Amino acid sequence: MKRPFAGTGALLRLALRRDRVLIPVWVLVIATMLVSMPGSLGSVYAGAAERAAVAATMNANSSMRAMYGPVFSDSLGGLTAWRMGVFGALLAAVMSLVVVVRHTREEEETGRQELVSAAMVGRRAPLTAALLAALAANALLAVLVAAGLAGQGAAGAAALGLAVGGTGMLFATMAALAAQATESARAAKGLTAAVLGAAFVLRAAGDAGAADGSSALTWLSPLGWVEQVRAFAAERWWVLGLLVAAVAAQVLLAYALAGRRDVGMSFLPARPGPAEGRLGSAGALAWRLQRGGLLAWVLGFLVAGVVFGGMTEGVADLVGQNAKTREIFERMGGQAALTDAFLAAMAGMFGMVAGLFTVGAVLRLRGEETGGRAEPLLAHPLGRLRWAGGHLAVAFGGSALVLLAGGVGLAAGYGHRFWPLVGACLAQLPAVWALGGLAVLLYGAVPRAAVAAWAAAGLALGLGWIGPALNLPGAVLDLSPFAHLPKLPGGEVAWAPLLALALLAAALAAGGLAALRRRDLTT
Repeated sequence: MKRPFAGTGALLRLALRRDRVLIPVWVLVIATMLVSMPGSLGSVYAGAAERAAVAATMNANSSMRAMYGPVFSDSLGGLTAWRMGVFGALLAAVMSLVVVVRHTREEEETGRQELVSAAMVGRRAPLTAALLAALAANALLAVLVAAGLAGQGAAGAAALGLAVGGTGMLFATMAALAAQATESARAAKGLTAAVLGAAFVLRAAGDAGAADGSSALTWLSPLGWVEQVRAFAAERWWVLGLLVAAVAAQVLLAYALAGRRDVGMSFLPARPGPAEGRLGSAGALAWRLQRGGLLAWVLGFLVAGVVFGGMTEGVADLVGQNAKTREIFERMGGQAALTDAFLAAMAGMFGMVAGLFTVGAVLRLRGEETGGRAEPLLAHPLGRLRWAGGHLAVAFGGSALVLLAGGVGLAAGYGHRFWPLVGACLAQLPAVWALGGLAVLLYGAVPRAAVAAWAAAGLALGLGWIGPALNLPGAVLDLSPFAHLPKLPGGEVAWAPLLALALLAAALAAGGLAALRRRDLTT
């Protein structure tokens, strides 16, 4: 009889080797955003009086509390925990769920787990290796955050690092549960991401209603626990015990479920399809496969637009008379009018995040190919271009729907200027399509390197998000296609860069499709 944990070490080494790029990139990006924040805040709010004023203003503004939470300390460390604590934990959660699902349900879905289980590998070894890989990533993240912020106060830095890493582990174990309950990696990721989104909404609702973080809704959210640790503000170490208890409970439940099902099976099997097929084209199949994800993105952008639109009136309170903060918004938004700068910055942020949707929708082609589902389709009278065209229509057309929803949400939340705000969001499409075109080219020409499209989208997002705050050189910011778009609303519409980016996207996509026609599948 096999030992239940036999082979865990070998599987852990394999997982870390496979994630030798993914984990370091995630960890370094998250840690850099957190560690660089005191310097950015210090350059904007140099004096104690300015920091105290912004803390008081934020605590008095319910929309800002909903976004970032209450401020418990006006020190640079306290403002860092306020500004980036929840978002750092959210990103750690996303990293963790991706790692765990990749090494559990995805391995079963592709059939590799069945082959591994036929060797000297215990029943609990794959799940253990996945959780240990996530633990290694979150532990490294916690250490880097604590070390990088130690200058602001060792206790506060340790508390924030542990809170961020602990939240990552909480959602890692939650993803392990989802991997037992669902029969596909996509469903496991979607279920865990839905819980993460609900946690953010609960925290936002609670913080909007109470300036001191005492709302029951905040306590119901694991992301709210990050705030309740109160890093750099008389730390509440006992709150970390809630994270430890939740992680331990979910680990035990995940192991119990894993021991009660066969490899490849799930506790929530998908509904059987109709007795007769109803899909008449490759485009219909692509729509059927991706419609759920597209709907989630559209609803997410609509809600986010309403939230950010509602914050617009409070931007003047956030900035006050601080010239440096105004300059940051103007670098992001490009206009002297602060409201226009904020709205343009939000439209640009929507565009950069929509790029992630487009890349993911394009790379669904790679998932269909490596999963062995493309070859049976192409064995029929179905050309590769028609097959790929269905997914590309969802990727490029869906990005337009996503940005349209973001624009409608912004206009609804702000209550003014419907068409200018919708147009500002749709103006991001050429840059979004350029990222999608790059993904098509990589998939068609160098399929094994197609994952690099995620790095390009992440680079664009990072440059747009923290580049202006760090005052990076223009040559660096120009690496992002979004840096070349007109800053709307409020600015002049420059058609030349829009057309140039659209043509670049078309050329990249055409090159990728041409390469796809010539190469063998699964190479």
